[in-house]
Amino acid sequence: MTSSQNSDSGFISKMLGAIERVGNKLPHPATLFAIFAGGTIVLSGIVSLFDITVVHPGTQEEIRPFSLLSIEGMHMILTRMVVNFTSFAPLGTVLVALLGIGVMESSGFMSTALRKLVLSAPRQLLTFAIVFAGILSNTASEVGYVVLVPLGAMIFLAVGRNPIAGLAAAFAGVSGGYSANLLLGTIDPLLAGLSEEAAHILDASYEVNPAANYYFMFASTFFIAIAGTWVTEKIVVPRLGPYKGDAQPEELNDITNDENKGLKYAGYAFYAIVILLLWATMPVSGGVWDNIPGSGFLRDPESGDLLRSPFMSGIVAMIFVIAAIIGIAYGVGAGTLKSNTDVINGMGKSMSTLGTYIVLVFFAAQFVAYFNWTNLGLIFAIQGAEAIGSVGMGRIPLMISLVLISAVINLVIGSASAKWAIMAPVFIPMFMLLGYSPEFTQMAYRIGDSVTNIISPMMSYFALIVAFMEKYDKRAGIGTIIATMLPYSIIFLIFWLVMMIFWILMGLPIGPGAELFYTI
Repeated sequence: MTSSQNSDSGFISKMLGAIERVGNKLPHPATLFAIFAGGTIVLSGIVSLFDITVVHPGTQEEIRPFSLLSIEGMHMILTRMVVNFTSFAPLGTVLVALLGIGVMESSGFMSTALRKLVLSAPRQLLTFAIVFAGILSNTASEVGYVVLVPLGAMIFLAVGRNPIAGLAAAFAGVSGGYSANLLLGTIDPLLAGLSEEAAHILDASYEVNPAANYYFMFASTFFIAIAGTWVTEKIVVPRLGPYKGDAQPEELNDITNDENKGLKYAGYAFYAIVILLLWATMPVSGGVWDNIPGSGFLRDPESGDLLRSPFMSGIVAMIFVIAAIIGIAYGVGAGTLKSNTDVINGMGKSMSTLGTYIVLVFFAAQFVAYFNWTNLGLIFAIQGAEAIGSVGMGRIPLMISLVLISAVINLVIGSASAKWAIMAPVFIPMFMLLGYSPEFTQMAYRIGDSVTNIISPMMSYFALIVAFMEKYDKRAGIGTIIATMLPYSIIFLIFWLVMMIFWILMGLPIGPGAELFYTI
Protein backbone atom coordinates (compact mmCIF):
# COMPACT_ATOMS: atom_id res chain seq x y z
CA MET A 1 0.00 0.00 0.00
CA THR A 2 1.39 3.43 -0.94
CA SER A 3 1.79 6.35 1.42
CA SER A 4 -1.03 8.12 -0.40
CA GLN A 5 -3.33 5.15 0.18
CA ASN A 6 -2.30 5.02 3.82
CA SER A 7 -3.06 8.73 4.13
CA ASP A 8 -6.49 8.32 2.51
CA SER A 9 -7.28 5.34 4.72
CA GLY A 10 -6.17 7.25 7.80
CA PHE A 11 -8.35 10.24 6.88
CA ILE A 12 -11.41 8.05 6.34
CA SER A 13 -10.79 6.22 9.60
CA LYS A 14 -10.44 9.50 11.51
CA MET A 15 -13.58 10.96 9.92
CA LEU A 16 -15.70 7.90 10.72
CA GLY A 17 -14.22 7.75 14.20
CA ALA A 18 -15.23 11.37 14.78
CA ILE A 19 -18.77 10.66 13.54
CA GLU A 20 -18.96 7.67 15.89
CA ARG A 21 -17.73 9.67 18.90
CA VAL A 22 -20.16 12.52 18.29
CA GLY A 23 -23.05 10.15 17.63
CA ASN A 24 -22.36 8.07 20.72
CA LYS A 25 -22.57 11.18 22.89
CA LEU A 26 -26.25 11.28 22.04
CA PRO A 27 -28.62 9.88 24.68
CA HIS A 28 -29.84 6.29 24.54
CA PRO A 29 -32.09 5.83 21.47
CA ALA A 30 -35.16 5.39 23.68
CA THR A 31 -34.36 8.65 25.47
CA LEU A 32 -33.66 10.33 22.16
CA PHE A 33 -37.05 9.36 20.74
CA ALA A 34 -38.71 10.62 23.94
CA ILE A 35 -36.90 13.94 23.52
CA PHE A 36 -37.94 14.09 19.86
CA ALA A 37 -41.55 13.44 20.84
CA GLY A 38 -41.48 16.23 23.42
CA GLY A 39 -39.70 18.55 21.00
CA THR A 40 -42.30 17.86 18.32
CA ILE A 41 -45.07 18.88 20.72
CA VAL A 42 -43.34 22.18 21.51
CA LEU A 43 -42.33 22.87 17.90
CA SER A 44 -45.87 22.26 16.66
CA GLY A 45 -47.14 24.91 19.06
CA ILE A 46 -44.55 27.44 17.87
CA VAL A 47 -44.97 26.79 14.12
CA SER A 48 -48.76 26.95 14.37
CA LEU A 49 -48.45 30.61 15.46
CA PHE A 50 -47.24 31.51 11.97
CA ASP A 51 -49.22 31.59 8.73
CA ILE A 52 -47.56 28.57 7.10
CA THR A 53 -49.59 26.66 4.53
CA VAL A 54 -48.88 24.26 1.70
CA VAL A 55 -51.16 22.59 -0.83
CA HIS A 56 -51.15 18.81 -0.93
CA PRO A 57 -50.27 17.99 -4.56
CA GLY A 58 -52.55 14.96 -4.66
CA THR A 59 -55.72 16.15 -2.92
CA GLN A 60 -55.25 19.90 -3.40
CA GLU A 61 -56.09 20.23 0.27
CA GLU A 62 -54.55 23.15 2.16
CA ILE A 63 -52.19 21.82 4.82
CA ARG A 64 -51.47 23.79 7.98
CA PRO A 65 -49.41 22.93 11.06
CA PHE A 66 -51.44 21.36 13.86
CA SER A 67 -50.53 22.28 17.43
CA LEU A 68 -50.29 19.46 19.94
CA LEU A 69 -50.22 22.09 22.67
CA SER A 70 -53.90 22.72 22.00
CA ILE A 71 -56.68 21.04 23.98
CA GLU A 72 -57.46 18.79 21.03
CA GLY A 73 -53.78 17.90 20.72
CA MET A 74 -53.50 17.00 24.39
CA HIS A 75 -56.58 14.80 24.07
CA MET A 76 -54.99 13.00 21.11
CA ILE A 77 -51.76 12.41 23.02
CA LEU A 78 -53.58 10.92 26.00
CA THR A 79 -56.20 8.84 24.21
CA ARG A 80 -54.02 7.41 21.40
CA MET A 81 -50.83 6.58 23.29
CA VAL A 82 -51.63 2.88 23.57
CA VAL A 83 -52.86 2.64 19.97
CA ASN A 84 -49.72 4.39 18.72
CA PHE A 85 -47.65 1.69 20.39
CA THR A 86 -49.68 -1.40 19.53
CA SER A 87 -50.32 -0.36 15.91
CA PHE A 88 -46.67 0.46 15.16
CA ALA A 89 -45.98 -1.90 12.24
CA PRO A 90 -42.42 -3.02 13.09
CA LEU A 91 -43.51 -4.17 16.54
CA GLY A 92 -45.91 -6.82 15.30
CA THR A 93 -43.62 -7.86 12.45
CA VAL A 94 -40.69 -8.47 14.79
CA LEU A 95 -42.69 -10.22 17.52
CA VAL A 96 -44.58 -12.57 15.21
CA ALA A 97 -41.54 -13.49 13.11
CA LEU A 98 -39.37 -14.07 16.17
CA LEU A 99 -41.88 -16.50 17.65
CA GLY A 100 -41.11 -18.87 14.80
CA ILE A 101 -37.41 -18.02 14.76
CA GLY A 102 -37.33 -18.77 18.50
CA VAL A 103 -38.38 -22.37 17.82
CA MET A 104 -35.64 -22.71 15.20
CA GLU A 105 -33.06 -21.38 17.64
CA SER A 106 -34.16 -23.37 20.69
CA SER A 107 -34.33 -26.64 18.72
CA GLY A 108 -30.73 -26.15 17.62
CA PHE A 109 -31.59 -25.84 13.93
CA MET A 110 -30.06 -22.37 13.59
CA SER A 111 -26.81 -23.45 15.23
CA THR A 112 -26.48 -26.62 13.17
CA ALA A 113 -27.45 -24.93 9.89
CA LEU A 114 -24.94 -22.16 10.60
CA ARG A 115 -22.15 -24.65 11.18
CA LYS A 116 -23.14 -26.55 8.06
CA LEU A 117 -23.04 -23.33 6.04
CA VAL A 118 -19.67 -22.24 7.38
CA LEU A 119 -18.10 -25.69 7.01
CA SER A 120 -19.29 -26.12 3.42
CA ALA A 121 -19.20 -22.61 1.92
CA PRO A 122 -15.99 -21.10 0.51
CA ARG A 123 -14.89 -18.56 3.09
CA GLN A 124 -13.98 -15.94 0.49
CA LEU A 125 -17.60 -15.84 -0.72
CA LEU A 126 -19.28 -15.42 2.67
CA THR A 127 -19.43 -11.62 2.57
CA PHE A 128 -20.85 -11.53 -0.95
CA ALA A 129 -23.36 -14.24 -0.05
CA ILE A 130 -24.55 -12.29 3.01
CA VAL A 131 -25.04 -9.01 1.09
CA PHE A 132 -26.67 -10.82 -1.83
CA ALA A 133 -29.03 -12.72 0.48
CA GLY A 134 -29.93 -9.44 2.19
CA ILE A 135 -31.00 -7.93 -1.13
CA LEU A 136 -33.08 -10.99 -2.00
CA SER A 137 -34.74 -10.96 1.44
CA ASN A 138 -36.66 -7.82 0.44
CA THR A 139 -38.99 -10.06 -1.56
CA ALA A 140 -40.41 -11.24 1.77
CA SER A 141 -41.31 -7.75 2.92
CA GLU A 142 -38.94 -6.63 5.74
CA VAL A 143 -38.22 -9.98 7.35
CA GLY A 144 -34.54 -9.65 6.44
CA TYR A 145 -34.15 -7.15 9.28
CA VAL A 146 -35.32 -9.74 11.77
CA VAL A 147 -33.63 -12.85 10.37
CA LEU A 148 -30.64 -12.05 8.20
CA VAL A 149 -29.04 -9.12 10.05
CA PRO A 150 -28.36 -11.08 13.26
CA LEU A 151 -27.45 -14.14 11.15
CA GLY A 152 -24.76 -12.15 9.33
CA ALA A 153 -23.16 -11.27 12.66
CA MET A 154 -23.36 -14.89 13.81
CA ILE A 155 -21.68 -16.17 10.63
CA PHE A 156 -18.79 -13.70 10.87
CA LEU A 157 -18.27 -14.53 14.54
CA ALA A 158 -18.32 -18.25 13.75
CA VAL A 159 -15.44 -17.90 11.27
CA GLY A 160 -13.37 -15.72 13.59
CA ARG A 161 -14.19 -12.33 12.08
CA ASN A 162 -15.69 -9.24 13.67
CA PRO A 163 -19.45 -9.91 14.00
CA ILE A 164 -20.26 -6.21 13.66
CA ALA A 165 -18.83 -6.32 10.12
CA GLY A 166 -21.12 -9.26 9.32
CA LEU A 167 -24.06 -7.37 10.79
CA ALA A 168 -23.16 -4.32 8.68
CA ALA A 169 -22.90 -6.39 5.49
CA ALA A 170 -26.32 -7.95 6.06
CA PHE A 171 -27.89 -4.61 7.02
CA ALA A 172 -26.43 -3.01 3.89
CA GLY A 173 -28.01 -5.68 1.71
CA VAL A 174 -31.38 -5.72 3.45
CA SER A 175 -31.85 -1.97 3.83
CA GLY A 176 -29.42 -0.21 1.50
CA GLY A 177 -30.27 -2.62 -1.30
CA TYR A 178 -34.01 -2.18 -0.85
CA SER A 179 -34.50 -1.11 -4.50
CA ALA A 180 -32.59 -4.03 -6.01
CA ASN A 181 -33.86 -7.59 -6.36
CA LEU A 182 -34.21 -10.56 -8.67
CA LEU A 183 -37.86 -10.92 -7.68
CA LEU A 184 -40.74 -8.53 -7.08
CA GLY A 185 -41.71 -7.68 -3.52
CA THR A 186 -44.65 -6.21 -1.67
CA ILE A 187 -43.49 -2.62 -2.19
CA ASP A 188 -43.55 -2.84 -6.01
CA PRO A 189 -47.33 -2.89 -6.58
CA LEU A 190 -47.81 -0.26 -3.86
CA LEU A 191 -45.46 2.26 -5.47
CA ALA A 192 -46.74 1.44 -8.96
CA GLY A 193 -50.30 2.24 -7.89
CA LEU A 194 -49.24 5.63 -6.53
CA SER A 195 -47.26 6.37 -9.71
CA GLU A 196 -50.23 5.49 -11.91
CA GLU A 197 -52.54 7.82 -9.99
CA ALA A 198 -50.00 10.63 -10.30
CA ALA A 199 -49.60 9.99 -14.05
CA HIS A 200 -53.38 10.37 -14.46
CA ILE A 201 -53.01 14.05 -13.59
CA LEU A 202 -51.54 14.47 -17.07
CA ASP A 203 -52.63 11.31 -18.92
CA ALA A 204 -55.83 9.63 -17.70
CA SER A 205 -55.15 6.44 -19.66
CA TYR A 206 -51.59 5.81 -18.45
CA GLU A 207 -50.89 2.50 -16.66
CA VAL A 208 -47.91 1.60 -14.47
CA ASN A 209 -47.42 -2.11 -13.84
CA PRO A 210 -45.80 -3.50 -10.66
CA ALA A 211 -42.79 -4.77 -12.65
CA ALA A 212 -42.09 -1.27 -13.98
CA ASN A 213 -38.55 -1.13 -12.55
CA TYR A 214 -37.68 -4.82 -12.82
CA TYR A 215 -34.87 -4.68 -15.41
CA PHE A 216 -33.02 -1.96 -13.51
CA MET A 217 -33.63 -3.74 -10.18
CA PHE A 218 -32.33 -7.02 -11.59
CA ALA A 219 -29.08 -5.47 -12.82
CA SER A 220 -28.71 -3.46 -9.60
CA THR A 221 -28.78 -6.64 -7.52
CA PHE A 222 -25.37 -7.77 -8.71
CA PHE A 223 -23.74 -4.34 -8.72
CA ILE A 224 -24.97 -3.47 -5.22
CA ALA A 225 -23.92 -6.90 -3.91
CA ILE A 226 -20.42 -6.36 -5.31
CA ALA A 227 -20.30 -2.81 -3.94
CA GLY A 228 -21.46 -3.98 -0.50
CA THR A 229 -18.82 -6.71 -0.47
CA TRP A 230 -16.08 -4.23 -1.41
CA VAL A 231 -17.08 -1.72 1.28
CA THR A 232 -17.21 -4.46 3.91
CA GLU A 233 -13.78 -5.90 3.07
CA LYS A 234 -11.92 -2.68 2.23
CA ILE A 235 -13.42 -0.15 4.64
CA VAL A 236 -15.55 -1.67 7.40
CA VAL A 237 -13.43 -4.71 8.35
CA PRO A 238 -10.10 -2.78 8.51
CA ARG A 239 -11.71 0.01 10.50
CA LEU A 240 -13.32 -2.29 13.06
CA GLY A 241 -10.27 -4.49 13.46
CA PRO A 242 -10.30 -7.80 15.38
CA TYR A 243 -13.30 -8.46 17.59
CA LYS A 244 -12.53 -8.03 21.31
CA GLY A 245 -16.02 -8.37 22.76
CA ASP A 246 -17.50 -11.03 25.02
CA ALA A 247 -19.77 -12.79 22.51
CA GLN A 248 -18.71 -16.35 21.88
CA PRO A 249 -18.87 -17.96 18.42
CA GLU A 250 -20.68 -21.16 17.67
CA GLU A 251 -18.28 -24.11 17.77
CA LEU A 252 -17.75 -25.44 14.28
CA ASN A 253 -17.55 -29.12 15.17
CA ASP A 254 -18.46 -31.78 12.65
CA ILE A 255 -22.18 -32.43 12.30
CA THR A 256 -23.27 -35.40 14.44
CA ASN A 257 -25.54 -38.21 13.26
CA ASP A 258 -28.45 -36.84 15.31
CA GLU A 259 -27.92 -33.36 13.86
CA ASN A 260 -27.79 -34.75 10.34
CA LYS A 261 -31.03 -36.59 11.03
CA GLY A 262 -32.56 -33.36 12.28
CA LEU A 263 -31.44 -31.51 9.15
CA LYS A 264 -32.99 -34.25 7.00
CA TYR A 265 -36.31 -33.92 8.85
CA ALA A 266 -36.14 -30.14 8.44
CA GLY A 267 -35.40 -30.64 4.74
CA TYR A 268 -38.41 -32.90 4.32
CA ALA A 269 -40.58 -30.30 6.05
CA PHE A 270 -39.18 -27.57 3.81
CA TYR A 271 -39.88 -29.52 0.62
CA ALA A 272 -43.43 -30.23 1.79
CA ILE A 273 -43.94 -26.53 2.46
CA VAL A 274 -42.59 -25.61 -0.99
CA ILE A 275 -45.00 -28.04 -2.66
CA LEU A 276 -47.88 -26.64 -0.61
CA LEU A 277 -46.97 -23.07 -1.55
CA LEU A 278 -46.69 -23.98 -5.22
CA TRP A 279 -50.17 -25.50 -5.05
CA ALA A 280 -51.47 -22.44 -3.21
CA THR A 281 -49.98 -19.87 -5.58
CA MET A 282 -50.19 -21.50 -9.02
CA PRO A 283 -52.35 -19.71 -11.63
CA VAL A 284 -55.94 -20.86 -11.40
CA SER A 285 -56.69 -20.60 -15.11
CA GLY A 286 -55.17 -22.91 -17.66
CA GLY A 287 -53.09 -26.07 -17.31
CA VAL A 288 -53.42 -29.12 -15.11
CA TRP A 289 -53.94 -27.03 -11.97
CA ASP A 290 -57.55 -26.44 -12.97
CA ASN A 291 -58.26 -30.06 -12.11
CA ILE A 292 -56.73 -29.90 -8.64
CA PRO A 293 -59.17 -28.68 -5.96
CA GLY A 294 -58.11 -25.59 -4.05
CA SER A 295 -55.12 -24.72 -6.25
CA GLY A 296 -54.19 -21.05 -6.19
CA PHE A 297 -56.10 -20.39 -2.96
CA LEU A 298 -53.49 -17.86 -1.76
CA ARG A 299 -53.99 -15.69 -4.84
CA ASP A 300 -56.42 -12.80 -4.94
CA PRO A 301 -59.85 -14.47 -5.03
CA GLU A 302 -61.28 -11.95 -7.50
CA SER A 303 -58.47 -11.16 -9.92
CA GLY A 304 -56.23 -14.19 -9.42
CA ASP A 305 -53.31 -11.77 -8.98
CA LEU A 306 -50.31 -12.89 -6.90
CA LEU A 307 -48.70 -9.53 -6.17
CA ARG A 308 -51.85 -8.16 -4.56
CA SER A 309 -52.89 -11.29 -2.72
CA PRO A 310 -53.12 -12.93 0.71
CA PHE A 311 -49.82 -14.63 -0.15
CA MET A 312 -47.90 -11.34 -0.28
CA SER A 313 -49.75 -9.60 2.55
CA GLY A 314 -49.37 -12.66 4.80
CA ILE A 315 -45.61 -13.07 4.37
CA VAL A 316 -44.82 -12.38 8.04
CA ALA A 317 -47.39 -14.91 9.25
CA MET A 318 -45.97 -17.49 6.85
CA ILE A 319 -42.44 -16.81 8.14
CA PHE A 320 -43.71 -17.63 11.64
CA VAL A 321 -45.45 -20.83 10.55
CA ILE A 322 -42.65 -22.03 8.27
CA ALA A 323 -39.89 -21.29 10.80
CA ALA A 324 -41.83 -23.04 13.57
CA ILE A 325 -42.52 -26.12 11.42
CA ILE A 326 -38.89 -26.41 10.31
CA GLY A 327 -37.68 -25.90 13.90
CA ILE A 328 -40.05 -28.56 15.23
CA ALA A 329 -39.11 -30.98 12.44
CA TYR A 330 -35.44 -30.54 13.25
CA GLY A 331 -36.05 -30.91 16.97
CA VAL A 332 -37.98 -34.15 16.49
CA GLY A 333 -35.28 -35.59 14.22
CA ALA A 334 -32.36 -34.50 16.38
CA GLY A 335 -34.12 -35.30 19.63
CA THR A 336 -33.73 -31.77 21.00
CA LEU A 337 -37.46 -31.13 21.42
CA LYS A 338 -39.13 -33.61 23.75
CA SER A 339 -42.57 -32.06 24.19
CA ASN A 340 -44.78 -29.14 23.29
CA THR A 341 -43.48 -27.39 26.42
CA ASP A 342 -40.03 -27.19 24.83
CA VAL A 343 -41.56 -25.48 21.80
CA ILE A 344 -43.39 -22.90 23.92
CA ASN A 345 -40.29 -22.29 26.05
CA GLY A 346 -38.33 -21.62 22.86
CA MET A 347 -40.83 -18.99 21.81
CA GLY A 348 -40.73 -17.44 25.27
CA LYS A 349 -36.95 -17.27 25.25
CA SER A 350 -36.94 -15.33 21.98
CA MET A 351 -39.41 -12.83 23.46
CA SER A 352 -37.31 -12.34 26.60
CA THR A 353 -34.47 -10.84 24.57
CA LEU A 354 -36.60 -7.98 23.22
CA GLY A 355 -37.13 -5.95 26.38
CA THR A 356 -34.98 -3.01 25.31
CA TYR A 357 -36.37 -3.09 21.80
CA ILE A 358 -39.97 -2.89 23.06
CA VAL A 359 -39.08 0.17 25.17
CA LEU A 360 -37.46 1.78 22.12
CA VAL A 361 -40.52 1.02 20.00
CA PHE A 362 -42.85 2.63 22.54
CA PHE A 363 -41.12 6.02 22.37
CA ALA A 364 -40.41 5.76 18.63
CA ALA A 365 -44.09 5.06 17.95
CA GLN A 366 -45.15 8.16 19.91
CA PHE A 367 -42.69 10.37 18.08
CA VAL A 368 -43.71 9.12 14.63
CA ALA A 369 -47.39 9.58 15.46
CA TYR A 370 -46.85 13.12 16.81
CA PHE A 371 -44.83 14.06 13.72
CA ASN A 372 -47.64 12.87 11.45
CA TRP A 373 -50.36 14.61 13.46
CA THR A 374 -48.60 17.98 13.39
CA ASN A 375 -48.20 17.90 9.56
CA LEU A 376 -44.59 19.07 10.01
CA GLY A 377 -43.19 16.18 7.98
CA LEU A 378 -45.76 16.74 5.24
CA ILE A 379 -45.01 20.45 5.05
CA PHE A 380 -41.26 19.83 4.94
CA ALA A 381 -41.59 17.22 2.19
CA ILE A 382 -43.89 19.29 -0.04
CA GLN A 383 -41.83 22.46 0.26
CA GLY A 384 -38.61 20.56 -0.42
CA ALA A 385 -40.09 18.87 -3.48
CA GLU A 386 -41.42 22.16 -4.85
CA ALA A 387 -38.04 23.85 -4.34
CA ILE A 388 -36.28 21.19 -6.40
CA GLY A 389 -38.97 21.26 -9.08
CA SER A 390 -38.76 25.03 -9.49
CA VAL A 391 -35.06 24.98 -10.44
CA GLY A 392 -34.49 24.86 -14.17
CA MET A 393 -31.80 22.33 -15.16
CA GLY A 394 -31.04 19.58 -17.65
CA ARG A 395 -32.57 16.11 -17.63
CA ILE A 396 -29.75 14.24 -15.91
CA PRO A 397 -29.10 16.89 -13.21
CA LEU A 398 -32.84 17.10 -12.57
CA MET A 399 -33.13 13.34 -12.08
CA ILE A 400 -30.07 13.35 -9.82
CA SER A 401 -31.75 16.11 -7.80
CA LEU A 402 -34.80 13.87 -7.34
CA VAL A 403 -32.54 11.09 -6.05
CA LEU A 404 -30.90 13.47 -3.59
CA ILE A 405 -34.13 15.05 -2.33
CA SER A 406 -35.57 11.57 -1.85
CA ALA A 407 -32.46 10.60 0.12
CA VAL A 408 -32.72 13.66 2.35
CA ILE A 409 -36.47 13.30 2.98
CA ASN A 410 -35.83 9.66 3.87
CA LEU A 411 -33.87 10.89 6.89
CA VAL A 412 -37.09 12.49 8.20
CA ILE A 413 -39.94 10.26 6.98
CA GLY A 414 -39.29 6.53 7.15
CA SER A 415 -42.18 5.10 5.13
CA ALA A 416 -41.38 4.62 1.43
CA SER A 417 -45.03 4.69 0.39
CA ALA A 418 -45.82 7.77 2.49
CA LYS A 419 -43.00 9.75 0.90
CA TRP A 420 -43.96 8.68 -2.60
CA ALA A 421 -47.62 9.53 -2.00
CA ILE A 422 -46.44 13.09 -1.36
CA MET A 423 -43.76 13.36 -4.04
CA ALA A 424 -45.32 11.46 -6.95
CA PRO A 425 -48.09 14.00 -7.75
CA VAL A 426 -45.42 16.72 -7.97
CA PHE A 427 -42.59 15.01 -9.79
CA ILE A 428 -44.31 12.53 -12.13
CA PRO A 429 -46.43 15.09 -14.09
CA MET A 430 -43.51 17.53 -14.14
CA PHE A 431 -41.07 14.94 -15.47
CA MET A 432 -43.63 13.66 -17.98
CA LEU A 433 -43.72 17.18 -19.42
CA LEU A 434 -39.91 17.09 -19.55
CA GLY A 435 -40.01 13.77 -21.41
CA TYR A 436 -39.40 11.23 -18.60
CA SER A 437 -41.72 8.30 -18.05
CA PRO A 438 -43.48 7.82 -14.68
CA GLU A 439 -41.65 4.49 -14.30
CA PHE A 440 -38.26 6.16 -14.55
CA THR A 441 -39.22 8.90 -12.12
CA GLN A 442 -40.33 6.21 -9.68
CA MET A 443 -37.01 4.42 -10.11
CA ALA A 444 -35.03 7.56 -9.30
CA TYR A 445 -37.12 8.04 -6.18
CA ARG A 446 -36.43 4.47 -5.08
CA ILE A 447 -32.67 4.93 -5.41
CA GLY A 448 -32.70 7.90 -3.04
CA ASP A 449 -35.07 6.12 -0.69
CA SER A 450 -32.71 3.14 -0.40
CA VAL A 451 -29.27 4.68 0.04
CA THR A 452 -30.04 6.56 3.26
CA ASN A 453 -32.12 3.82 4.92
CA ILE A 454 -29.03 2.50 6.67
CA ILE A 455 -28.09 5.85 8.24
CA SER A 456 -31.57 7.11 9.10
CA PRO A 457 -32.69 6.84 12.75
CA MET A 458 -36.22 7.37 11.41
CA MET A 459 -36.09 4.02 9.60
CA SER A 460 -38.58 1.76 11.38
CA TYR A 461 -36.09 -1.00 12.16
CA PHE A 462 -33.19 1.24 13.21
CA ALA A 463 -33.89 0.60 16.88
CA LEU A 464 -33.73 -3.13 16.27
CA ILE A 465 -30.32 -2.77 14.60
CA VAL A 466 -29.10 -0.85 17.66
CA ALA A 467 -30.26 -3.72 19.86
CA PHE A 468 -28.49 -6.29 17.66
CA MET A 469 -25.25 -4.31 17.70
CA GLU A 470 -25.33 -3.81 21.47
CA LYS A 471 -25.11 -7.59 21.80
CA TYR A 472 -21.56 -7.43 20.44
CA ASP A 473 -20.51 -3.97 21.66
CA LYS A 474 -22.11 -2.67 24.85
CA ARG A 475 -20.90 0.85 24.06
CA ALA A 476 -22.49 0.89 20.61
CA GLY A 477 -25.08 3.54 19.86
CA ILE A 478 -26.59 5.52 17.03
CA GLY A 479 -23.19 7.01 16.18
CA THR A 480 -21.62 3.56 15.86
CA ILE A 481 -24.23 2.45 13.36
CA ILE A 482 -24.12 5.66 11.31
CA ALA A 483 -20.31 5.67 11.19
CA THR A 484 -20.22 2.01 10.21
CA MET A 485 -22.92 2.28 7.55
CA LEU A 486 -22.08 5.69 6.02
CA PRO A 487 -19.51 4.25 3.56
CA TYR A 488 -22.19 1.90 2.21
CA SER A 489 -24.55 4.85 1.65
CA ILE A 490 -21.93 6.82 -0.26
CA ILE A 491 -20.74 3.93 -2.45
CA PHE A 492 -24.29 2.70 -3.15
CA LEU A 493 -25.29 6.22 -4.17
CA ILE A 494 -22.32 6.51 -6.53
CA PHE A 495 -22.96 3.10 -8.09
CA TRP A 496 -26.66 3.78 -8.60
CA LEU A 497 -26.14 7.26 -10.05
CA VAL A 498 -23.62 5.88 -12.54
CA MET A 499 -26.06 3.13 -13.48
CA MET A 500 -28.89 5.62 -13.88
CA ILE A 501 -26.83 7.92 -16.10
CA PHE A 502 -25.77 4.93 -18.19
CA TRP A 503 -29.43 3.90 -18.56
CA ILE A 504 -30.33 7.42 -19.72
CA LEU A 505 -27.49 7.65 -22.22
CA MET A 506 -28.21 4.19 -23.66
CA GLY A 507 -31.99 4.65 -23.62
CA LEU A 508 -32.56 1.20 -22.11
CA PRO A 509 -36.01 0.10 -20.88
CA ILE A 510 -36.24 -0.19 -17.09
CA GLY A 511 -38.96 -2.83 -16.97
CA PRO A 512 -41.46 -4.77 -19.10
CA GLY A 513 -43.18 -2.18 -21.27
CA ALA A 514 -41.53 0.62 -19.29
CA GLU A 515 -39.37 2.97 -21.34
CA LEU A 516 -37.26 5.84 -20.03
CA PHE A 517 -38.96 8.56 -21.97
CA TYR A 518 -42.51 9.75 -22.44
CA THR A 519 -44.02 11.65 -25.35
CA ILE A 520 -47.15 13.70 -24.82
